[in-house]
Amino acid sequence: MPLHRLDAPRGLLINRDHPVRFTFEGESYEGFQGDTLASALLANGRWLQSRSFKYHRPRGPLTMAGQDANTLIQLGGEPNVLADMLPLTDGLTAQGQNYAGSLQRDFSSLLGSLSRFLPVGFYYRAFFKPQGLWRFWEKVIRQIAGLGKLDLNQRVAYHDKQYLFYDVVVVGAGPAGLRAALTAADGGASVMLLDRQPEVGGALCYHRFDREGALAAPTRETLLAEVSAHPAIDVFVDATCNAWFSDNYLPVIQGNRLFKVRAQQCIVASGCYEQHVVFRNNDLPGVALASAVARMVNLYGVRPGKRAVVLGGNDDIYLHALDLDDSGIDVACVVDMRSSAQQNELAEAVRARGIEIRMQSTVYEALATAGNRHLRGVEVRQISGRGQVNEAATVIDCDLLCMSAGYMPAYQLLCQAGAKLSYLDQQAAFKIDGLPDNLHIAGSVNGHHDLAAVMADGEHAAQSALHQMGLVEAPAEQPIGDAALNFDWPIFAHPDGKEFVDFDEDLQIADIVNATRLGYRDVQLVKRFSTVGMGPSQGRHSALATARLIADATDRSVSDTGVTTARPPFTPETLAVLAGRHLNPLRVTPMHQRHVEAGASMMPAGNWRRPAFYGPAGERASCLCRESLAVRRGVGLIDISTLGGLEIYGPDAAEFMNRMYTFGFAKQPVGKTRYAVLTNEQGVVVDDGVACRFGEDHFYVSATTSGVDQVYRNMLHWNAQWRLQVDIVNVTSAFAAVNIAGPYSRSVLNELVEEVDLSPQGFPYLSCRQGAVAGIPTRLLRVGFVGELGFELHVPASQGEALWDALLTAGKDYDITPFGVETQRLLRLEKGHFIVGQDTDGMSHPGELGLEWAVSANKPFFVGKRSVEYLARAEQRRKLVGFTLPSDSPRPQEGHLVLDAGDISGNVTSCEYSPTMDSIIGLAYVRPHQSTEGEHIDIR
Repeated sequence: MPLHRLDAPRGLLINRDHPVRFTFEGESYEGFQGDTLASALLANGRWLQSRSFKYHRPRGPLTMAGQDANTLIQLGGEPNVLADMLPLTDGLTAQGQNYAGSLQRDFSSLLGSLSRFLPVGFYYRAFFKPQGLWRFWEKVIRQIAGLGKLDLNQRVAYHDKQYLFYDVVVVGAGPAGLRAALTAADGGASVMLLDRQPEVGGALCYHRFDREGALAAPTRETLLAEVSAHPAIDVFVDATCNAWFSDNYLPVIQGNRLFKVRAQQCIVASGCYEQHVVFRNNDLPGVALASAVARMVNLYGVRPGKRAVVLGGNDDIYLHALDLDDSGIDVACVVDMRSSAQQNELAEAVRARGIEIRMQSTVYEALATAGNRHLRGVEVRQISGRGQVNEAATVIDCDLLCMSAGYMPAYQLLCQAGAKLSYLDQQAAFKIDGLPDNLHIAGSVNGHHDLAAVMADGEHAAQSALHQMGLVEAPAEQPIGDAALNFDWPIFAHPDGKEFVDFDEDLQIADIVNATRLGYRDVQLVKRFSTVGMGPSQGRHSALATARLIADATDRSVSDTGVTTARPPFTPETLAVLAGRHLNPLRVTPMHQRHVEAGASMMPAGNWRRPAFYGPAGERASCLCRESLAVRRGVGLIDISTLGGLEIYGPDAAEFMNRMYTFGFAKQPVGKTRYAVLTNEQGVVVDDGVACRFGEDHFYVSATTSGVDQVYRNMLHWNAQWRLQVDIVNVTSAFAAVNIAGPYSRSVLNELVEEVDLSPQGFPYLSCRQGAVAGIPTRLLRVGFVGELGFELHVPASQGEALWDALLTAGKDYDITPFGVETQRLLRLEKGHFIVGQDTDGMSHPGELGLEWAVSANKPFFVGKRSVEYLARAEQRRKLVGFTLPSDSPRPQEGHLVLDAGDISGNVTSCEYSPTMDSIIGLAYVRPHQSTEGEHIDIR
């Protein structure tokens, strides 16, 4: 066992029966299962774990809760990993980051001696003249001041998303959150209880709430047993609620999964952030928040030092001193910045153990070992005034300093919801109000710190949530908590500086004050000029001290200055989390089983599964050749049930169509179809389809597979403004559809169709009819997407499989061949028809696509008309054209660039080998002068 471990029962989270080997900075160490990398390093006597951003100063753990940047390390190809949140695993290999030389001896730390020449914002004023100078210095500064290194070749692990729905979500599983969850669940609500830490209980897991230290453990055990046994509570640990959005939409990150949570009511019991004292060298390894030391001792069984000094401005410092003494750590002194304790019996209990207490005193300077690698002692002075100390100093030898200037509520989620964070100058405390009705707060975030009051507040918040849902009567008003735990001015400037306000950005007292002297009086402007609060901690520990310094420098109060705005996300989130696979419903067509039986290679098409082609995946080219030639020479059959279907009914149906689409539909004859192009307000083509008129007041319109939902929403949106007398219904799932195409398609249909004349005269191109095919009620459309004689047949979804079987049976004598989506795309490419979303982008307008014929110039209005007309008059920059290449040429891929005299002029959007033409064919954007038929273009 490492020398810096405490005996059981200290170490709630570690399993001493399961040792774990790991490597840090090339050295091998041993920890326990349940350790974090930071706690395991501490247990091996290694406090120095990181280097600071600007001055490369040695840094060790500050919070042990992932709330600071002092433990940022490099984990393989992943930079900026928090060691105090990284679970220890067997064989883990990590190293420090942001150093030149080694973590122990960083040559860049010499920058600290140049700090007087590198004041806040120096780069704004030093490198703007002469013009272009910044281009040189930017590279230098980025190389010196940085963090980890990103491996761009690293393959990210699988990430995904999941949707969850609860009556009540409780954020924070401390005593307030546990009590709130139980009360809400007992009231009949389904509850999600989540916490960022690996165990529920919050401060009950590590904090001492009473003199004897006998209150926390049994309280936690009781609450945990009740929560675990309650069927209506789902507990999520190692989970972070990373933002609050309207109507309690909560993104919760747990491991590699993003939960998108909706809740009727939300209770935030997020607790508080302990605040540090600002004095010289307050960033040394060995200086930590008192709560961090409590976590080291009680969660991980770490002996963080041999001789400790406890510094603070509230009664919690006496509880910490008692806890350290019980752990066998020598407490040299308790330094209380106040003139007297609130609970004198706690101070007497400390004195009774022979521990010295210095009242109305502070640590003025932390004394360092060689290279500032660790704390070796503190200089204590008497406080003579606000931020002032006497000349007389006492040096106390110690290797551990625990500090606590007070607490600041974890307000970020609440302010994202529109709550107001106010500072009460007289009490040196915060108040949160202005919450929406569906959001509640409980516990220390609401100003309660006594354990009984914290749990009572959790119960009250749950009762309020249940009342909002109509499950209980309104609870009695809960009084605001007693928040007398903050020392009003824990900031002590030193003539030699290095009193850090923001550990992330290496910002000292002078940096904040100088920003105000340069005219940046507003806290938001100070933040942007100095970068205070912009590091990984996002102001959790610097916001209050910064506000105090700005208020003092500008002769205002903290309530006047306020703190910086809290915006999502709450913690940094990786791109992998955002890009993780979405949860999409898997949809199959009514004929899906027939495709599987026929050996189709399936592919995704939006939410649908469709046949790409029929045959093994490795035989794509031969399958496309066989299927496409069957359509060109005989007859083919494809399932197009995934196409969107929209019914437009009502007296104003024609007027509605006329306004939505670019073509003219007011005078479209009944029994005819028309190509329907949809543009947005910017004149960009966003969808297309076929509009069939089955009656004066009835249109049936198809849309693209991936675009139908958005088209439907747009239709509802526009008609909410127009208020035309129409009903709009999305009937995509109500119909199954097939396209039968090829020279013999009419012959096959003639064997099955009743009461419909299929002759060219009786059923000409671009006509639509209603009849029966194989006894099935059918809508028949005479269209030609693949460039051959063809018919679309739309039938009730329940009859799709029967229609498919009937067509295959009737087509046996004609060698009817099913074909897939990729073959269909080849066939349409041979015809020269583009696909919206593949051959178009967010700027494609009708003029670029050759769709001028599909835009009515006589209509007074359609969606996007003004933009389409403007774009038509403007200078054209590109055109979509078809191109061919000899069959033995390299085949361009989608996205390959088109060149004009060496400059980029466009790109390939579709390309495939055509067996019919025995050549490579494709579509590409080119400059207008390259779009003439017969023109040669260069493709890279």
